[in-house]
Amino acid sequence: MRSVIPPPLAQLIEAIAALPGVGPRTAERYAYFLLKADPAKSTQLASALTLLHAKIKYCPKTFALIDSSQTVSSLYLDPKRDKKLVAVVADPFDIMAIEKTGTFNGTYHVLGGLVSPIEGVDPDQLRIKELIKRVDEDKVSELILATNASVEGESTTLLIAQKLNKRKIKITRLARGLPVGLDLEYADQITLTRALEGRQKI
Repeated sequence: MRSVIPPPLAQLIEAIAALPGVGPRTAERYAYFLLKADPAKSTQLASALTLLHAKIKYCPKTFALIDSSQTVSSLYLDPKRDKKLVAVVADPFDIMAIEKTGTFNGTYHVLGGLVSPIEGVDPDQLRIKELIKRVDEDKVSELILATNASVEGESTTLLIAQKLNKRKIKITRLARGLPVGLDLEYADQITLTRALEGRQKI
């Protein structure tokens, strides 16, 4: 069946299908869309993909994504930001989620993932050593562990807390609770546990 598809189109389908969450049929639809669309769209996409690795790098201090022309993240260099308050996140895009709230004036540290033995991610693959070094260098007073409320997120949080237990530093984590409108019967165990722990006086 593949023989009826021209090789360039087959190669594009294969490349798109390699993306996470994209099945063969979806890859075929995306590829066919690009084939039918204005060639300028394909050129724009190809250009963006080419620049992806050439123009983006990780900040050596926070490990957030930055433009290749920068030396350090602009959020870290901002004098209005409190370098002694650090939100620890799993991935760079988690920073965007927190920034959208407009309420956080600290800086960030990107771990590069979460501890997950099933997926072959062990603590040494995360930027925990760099975090500890930064805690000492910037005299960090509080770490906010902003990881997901999952088994991996909880394991990573516990590990970081253990690594820093001898330092005089306040370690907090994002409040966990029940989303508005969610029935108790549909809440998972971790969510319910955190909701109980974070209960408030009425």
